[in-house]
Amino acid sequence: MTVRPLMFQDRADAGRRLAAALPPLDAANAVVVALPRGGIPVAAEICATHGVPLDLVLVRKIGAPGQPELAIGAVTDGSVPQVIVNEAIARQFGLSADKVRGMGQTLLPEIERRRQSYLSGRDPLALQGKTVVVVDDGVATGATLQASLTALKARKPGRVIVAIPVGPHDIADRLHSLADQVICLSDLTYFGAVGGAYVSFPQVDDATVRAAFDRFAPPRAG
Repeated sequence: MTVRPLMFQDRADAGRRLAAALPPLDAANAVVVALPRGGIPVAAEICATHGVPLDLVLVRKIGAPGQPELAIGAVTDGSVPQVIVNEAIARQFGLSADKVRGMGQTLLPEIERRRQSYLSGRDPLALQGKTVVVVDDGVATGATLQASLTALKARKPGRVIVAIPVGPHDIADRLHSLADQVICLSDLTYFGAVGGAYVSFPQVDDATVRAAFDRFAPPRAG
């Protein structure tokens, strides 16, 4: 897959461009799953264009000691939390895979807090047999996305499409065992960091996440 250097005005602009790049989606048999919080405004534009519901996968990056923005792994929630370790980066910090997994366990309370804050009683959407479009605002190391995809595969989707505005030029190769299709619009190596691909790249607050779910997620149960 060849990706070009392409800048986005903001996450909404990136979402609209991804929506145009996606194949047609059957609203009754497709779900957009976002990685919060940055992936939510991107995913919302895809939901608006294609008329499909929104869900999320809760994942936390395991930051390197002294460099919290550098991912040495990632952890997702679930009945059995999934931990993905970037062993090459972990070794640079003298950390074993077991040590990183232990660091991931300490993030589970914050994941649960976010679940309560964002979903407010909504049950996860059924994914079995459906087309699942997994969305983030960009990918750097891929650890967070890999953990998310591993967790989602356990829910037996029929087809998995990864849709990201910016990522490494080899991201499709990295994810070939976890995704059926990867759509990446721009080459991360040109910008050096995900935020560099955006004119405006503010933090996404919890209120923005809740507003997107109020608009695009099915109503709360009961």
